[in-house]
Amino acid sequence: MELELDGAPLKAVLNRLRRAQGQISGVIRMIEEGRDCEDVVTQLSAASRALDRAGFAIIATGLQKCVVEIEDGRRGGEDAEQLRARLEKLFLSLA
Repeated sequence: MELELDGAPLKAVLNRLRRAQGQISGVIRMIEEGRDCEDVVTQLSAASRALDRAGFAIIATGLQKCVVEIEDGRRGGEDAEQLRARLEKLFLSLA
């Protein structure tokens, strides 16, 4: 399954990833500065949520594409059970 995001879905995913990138940079800076542990963990948690949301958005877009391909009969050689197993594995990788 190729990742082909365009328009609004791509922009939203990239924004989330950039936000996470900034938050991770902030965590690194906070640790280097010896900031309070609670502040560091709070910032790290925010970065983790941003990454999770980006991952789920990518999976949702991929799922939508797969459904369209199956309906159009373009899912070469992969049956519904194989596709379900692959998508389940993707979802679990973010759990």
